[in-house]
Amino acid sequence: MKTFYRIAAAALLAFPIAGNAQNWAPAGDNIRSVWAEQVSPENALPEYPRPQMVRGEWKSLNGLWDYAITAGTACCPSSMDGSILVPYPIESSLSGVGRTVKPDETLWYRTSFQTPKEWKGRRTLLHFGAIDWKAEVYVNDILIGEHTGGFTEFSYDITPYLNAKGSQSLVVKVTDATDKPGTFQPRGKQVSKPKGIWYTQVTGIWQSVWMEAVPETRINSYRAEAQLSSSTLTVHTDLKNAAEGDIVVAELLDGKEGYGTESPSTKVIATAKAAAGCPVRIAVKDVKTWSPESPYLYGLRISIVRGGQTVDKVEGYAAMREISIVKDAHNYKRMALNGNPLFQYGPLDQGWWPDGLYTAPTDEALRYDIVKTKELGFNMIRKHIKIEPARWYYHCDQLGMLVWQDMPSIADNSKNRWDVSGFDKGYDWVIPEAWQANYYKEWTEIMDARMSFPCIVVWVPFNEAWGQFNTEEVAAYTKAKDPTRLVNPASGGNFRKCGDILDLHHYPGPSMWMFDSDYVNVLGEYGGIGLPVEGHLWQKDKNWGYVQYKNGKEVEDEYERFAKQLGESVAAGCSAAVYTQTTDVEGEVNGFMTYDRKVMKVNVERIRKINGSVIEKLSVNNEL
Repeated sequence: MKTFYRIAAAALLAFPIAGNAQNWAPAGDNIRSVWAEQVSPENALPEYPRPQMVRGEWKSLNGLWDYAITAGTACCPSSMDGSILVPYPIESSLSGVGRTVKPDETLWYRTSFQTPKEWKGRRTLLHFGAIDWKAEVYVNDILIGEHTGGFTEFSYDITPYLNAKGSQSLVVKVTDATDKPGTFQPRGKQVSKPKGIWYTQVTGIWQSVWMEAVPETRINSYRAEAQLSSSTLTVHTDLKNAAEGDIVVAELLDGKEGYGTESPSTKVIATAKAAAGCPVRIAVKDVKTWSPESPYLYGLRISIVRGGQTVDKVEGYAAMREISIVKDAHNYKRMALNGNPLFQYGPLDQGWWPDGLYTAPTDEALRYDIVKTKELGFNMIRKHIKIEPARWYYHCDQLGMLVWQDMPSIADNSKNRWDVSGFDKGYDWVIPEAWQANYYKEWTEIMDARMSFPCIVVWVPFNEAWGQFNTEEVAAYTKAKDPTRLVNPASGGNFRKCGDILDLHHYPGPSMWMFDSDYVNVLGEYGGIGLPVEGHLWQKDKNWGYVQYKNGKEVEDEYERFAKQLGESVAAGCSAAVYTQTTDVEGEVNGFMTYDRKVMKVNVERIRKINGSVIEKLSVNNEL
């Protein structure tokens, strides 16, 4: 396999033919991160977008495209409004546009590209990392597909629609209702009129666009599951055009902490084979488990072999790790990693950027927040009602960061009736079947797309009472879809007897005001200690946190006071906690860091020691 760096360098040679690089500049005068200065049309997120399934022949289409905004019923205009830097959303500064698309308007993208001569005789796949929300894709004026859903990747085989030679045209039509009344699509914290805890809407392409050359018979995807009790790694593959007699070969490669596609191993330590359509079970000797303390990743090579010849091959990685529930010496249910009880402690992470909104300006920036979270002494991140690009989870895998993955909510908190008295009196909002179908479609695609990342240990279908419906059914569906992870049915929401976790929210201080011995009991949100930092604010006024202080020392003191309260809750059965939050976001100033990531508001070493003392309250031998 070619190394990641060679692949990335090759991709940079062929950006789409559109726009004028000399005319691009970040839009607006809002604050920006330090990485914004590194962004240009020539290097817009050039990294390989799919680090768990690498092939060598690919081409990035990120760069300057043409764009136009029209009335919703209009056709694609012959003349465009200007240039946009893909993949940054049009509302963002780094797009170079900074315009809002209304629900009754259509956003058009147009570019042209060429396929390498070396790809002749192979199939060409066109990949979109994510487009918010409905997209129609045209190649050489031919509609090749439609996709709804703003958070997951989708692909098309465009081979039959390519011209025999020369330039190829690509047009993408996008519509996005966001929070338009009567239209409910998963949107997380996006709103048309941002304020408070609600942020600027995101429309259109916001993850990488790329192509790759593949054979007729190929690996579409795979999922690797570890069984520690039998020292086995089971690889499930989804194949395209497999023939009778085809064999799937899975090779486990020697790994290391932080292993990934940037540093592939070549030493094969175990091999297993199975007929196409069957799972491949690899026996693993001298198992090295993955954990936050030791994030050991094995290399994984998967091939389709026909008549002794390799038809297709992809390279990725896997981890030997299991998440489960055990009881401690006091009969409390605890989350266990690789059989050992572990207090999971981390920040609420919104994943927003002042310059790119949903899109981190660079891959280094994408990784930065995880690195800082680790330095602060946390072992977990709750990714809050947003899905990140595949590379974010790859960085979590490398760095050893546990992830609770939320489903982006389909509504805000103004529609549901709340219940705070217990399980039996909660209310679910009855929503139309079409809206429920949107939810299930996207939640299914999200789980399918992210299930292979070992960092994810908890699925969170609902946040509080935001668009919550049929909770028992959704929790059961989630568990059936992925029985290898825990299900937190509603973080801080309307409680039901379902799933694995009872999750409470309490601001500002931590309080476990309900307990149920049938479940793992966690504090899914608390904190929100605010500190506005002049010169690093998204807006001049109306900045807020649940409580606000004047300097970092005051924030640290209050944080420590909260931590002592939390430690008492750990002894009383609390098994995890989530502090709000990683960074400031727009009008919220309750982050450890400012929104532009230029200021760490607290003493990192002091917070690290405080967090360590909380995590240590739950010992590895089940004693408290």
